[in-house]
Amino acid sequence: MKVSGFTFIRNAIKYDYPIVEAILSILPICDEVVVVVGNSDDDTLNLIRGIDSKIIVVESIWDDSLREGGRVLAVETDKAFASISKDSDWAFYIQGDEVIHEKHLEEIKLSMEKNLHRDEVDGLLFDYKHFYGSYDFVGSSISWYLDEIRVIRNRKDIFSYRDAQGFRKLANEKLNVVKINAEVYHYGWVKPPDKMQSKQETFNKLWHDDNWVNENVKNTESFDYLSNIRELAVFKGTHPKVMQKRINEKNWEFDYDISFNNSKIKDNLKRFLRRYLNIDIRYKNYNKIK
Repeated sequence: MKVSGFTFIRNAIKYDYPIVEAILSILPICDEVVVVVGNSDDDTLNLIRGIDSKIIVVESIWDDSLREGGRVLAVETDKAFASISKDSDWAFYIQGDEVIHEKHLEEIKLSMEKNLHRDEVDGLLFDYKHFYGSYDFVGSSISWYLDEIRVIRNRKDIFSYRDAQGFRKLANEKLNVVKINAEVYHYGWVKPPDKMQSKQETFNKLWHDDNWVNENVKNTESFDYLSNIRELAVFKGTHPKVMQKRINEKNWEFDYDISFNNSKIKDNLKRFLRRYLNIDIRYKNYNKIK
């Protein structure tokens, strides 16, 4: 069984993406990792080149005119997917702010082996932990996406969907996936406040025009984490080992009293249906099979 990792990145240093940690977290179970590096304003290209000999770098120029629905992110994801080895069986997708805990690697590999010859399985579905504000809190609102596809077959009928959160196959069909006992640790909302604010200004331009950005993104030097909270929970687990250096170097303060959580009625309804009646009315970008 051959496994290729794939991802894309641009301005990793400028916006403090943990892309090195992301790549290192999947590297032990990948035979190669293809990284599409977009035209950057920093030294992202050399940063990626210096990670490991299993890294295959593909340079790319982003089409900055694609400013609707995050389409450019899917385009760059497809470039990376198209560049993996043709003889790979599975493709392990990781985004620049996602990290896999080492405790899950064996389970992921076993799941790939178990489903290798099940042609009806298009991919593997992972649970998510979304960190917010610091490494000590996770989003507990059901409005966060709870799972997503991160391992797919190496088939060219599969493509990145919308803003690259998930995948589809030709004729816009949802993938048939198997849920596995593994999590993605998402650190996209844990950055120094100045880096987060810069990211907000630039990242929203991938979805909206300048007028929308000017009207909806605050013109400030630091991102206000407290004003954007819905629900948080205290994180009581361990972080991936590859994240430890970054965690130790954290240089900003964030604290939150979870008694101030503001649950919306529709979130409480979704949570009740899911927890007590086993009814899940969330939008799902996949078909789950056993």
